[in-house]
Amino acid sequence: MRNIASESLKVTEPISLKEISTSIDLEASEKKKDKELNKLREKLSKHQDIMYAHNKYSVLICLQGMDTAGKDSLIREVFKEFNPRGVVVHSFKTPSKLELQHDYLWRHVIALPQRGKYGVFNRTHYENVLVTRVHPAYILGENIPGINSIEDITEEFWEKRFDQINNFEKQISENGTIILKFFLHLGKEEQRQRLLRRLNKAKHNWKFSPGDLKEREKWEEYQKYYEEAINKTSKPHAPWYVIPSDNKETARVLVAKAILERMEQITDIQEPELDESISQHILMYKDMLSKEVI
Repeated sequence: MRNIASESLKVTEPISLKEISTSIDLEASEKKKDKELNKLREKLSKHQDIMYAHNKYSVLICLQGMDTAGKDSLIREVFKEFNPRGVVVHSFKTPSKLELQHDYLWRHVIALPQRGKYGVFNRTHYENVLVTRVHPAYILGENIPGINSIEDITEEFWEKRFDQINNFEKQISENGTIILKFFLHLGKEEQRQRLLRRLNKAKHNWKFSPGDLKEREKWEEYQKYYEEAINKTSKPHAPWYVIPSDNKETARVLVAKAILERMEQITDIQEPELDESISQHILMYKDMLSKEVI
């Protein structure tokens, strides 16, 4: 299997999405890719167990992509070997009435993972500089002082949001949250084929919504705003990775590999040592239990 360096997928300088392919050849069969993914997720699972015991770091995985990009299945396949207590997935939909009574980051803050755990955001706080840019009228529902009409939503408004998001991620990073952000880069033709499959297979019909076609009409707008968001918020402490996603199995391998390589760089995550006062009496405790009569 072809080895793709995760660093080559990381955004470290301004990118143009049009110049990045949505497909990449790992030179491997689907069976080989599945085998490789199994190795990666087993390693991730073991590492997460150690991180849970270490209890100093948490991990935030952010997934963004156009409709049908494969976010749900990626979560299922990459994290399937994790202990259920070790990973919590949040799928953010349209803000509720309660959520709209707070600032736009509130619902993401309260969903952040505890120390020792992974949190996966399926759609993320970046929806607030993506969907809301394509549909600025949504901002009016946030009832923000000084924003009374769409005309009040200026470029300065969006620049402030980028600053707020960068500050948010820097703050949680400095307090022990490891952040990795993945844009599942899907081709427009591949999305068309996936939408058709949803319509052609009765058991998948429920996944389709006419709204998917309306959003597809705004494809170029979304690509523009994704590109801008990635370029303005990919930082060393919270990097974006652009993942070619026309092939779902390939995307899963690349994401799992990027996460594992990042986690292996953090060398102070170790299993805690047993307190000396306990370790000195291990034999005594074993003897007590072996002689216990029930």
